Amino acid sequence: MSNTKVVAISGTSGSGKTTIVKALAKEFSRPFLLFDDHIDKNTYPQNMKNWLINGANVSLIKTPKFVTALESLISKNSNDLIFIEEPFGKERESMSSLIDYVVLLDQPMELCLSRIIKRHTEQPDSDSISSISNYLDKYEDHYRDIYISAVNQVRNNADLILNEVASIKDTTNHISNWLKNNAK
Repeated sequence: MSNTKVVAISGTSGSGKTTIVKALAKEFSRPFLLFDDHIDKNTYPQNMKNWLINGANVSLIKTPKFVTALESLISKNSNDLIFIEEPFGKERESMSSLIDYVVLLDQPMELCLSRIIKRHTEQPDSDSISSISNYLDKYEDHYRDIYISAVNQVRNNADLILNEVASIKDTTNHISNWLKNNAK
């Protein structure tokens, strides 16, 4: 049995999950896995608007490669901590038994949206303007509600909720101090 604790950094798109996971992994010199590195065309339900209308069951978001990668890392790991980016915390059935702690980055939606737009504009391609426009149409129609629903679900089982806008350094320090006092 492994003594490794898996710490999931959760939150909506643009909340800073990837940045914080990488910062924590660097600070603790521990391994990490990123959600987006393990998704494919079958990860999300085909019609996300209908998925939302039908109750937003996050267990219908499938990442078998992520589950396998995490199980493998846990079994081969001698470290005390592994950091993962898991937007849905312990709420997905396939991940719930693998996660020990959930840190929710509960950031204002307008900040997250601005970060997503910035992400698109910093890596411009010939379709970046139409891509942003398409994203914003979906955001207004249903993405915003999806993000809110997912965060509300994660909030129910989060071990630490950070809802103050802070620098990467301050956020990392806050989580680091919390882990040092709570991850045993």
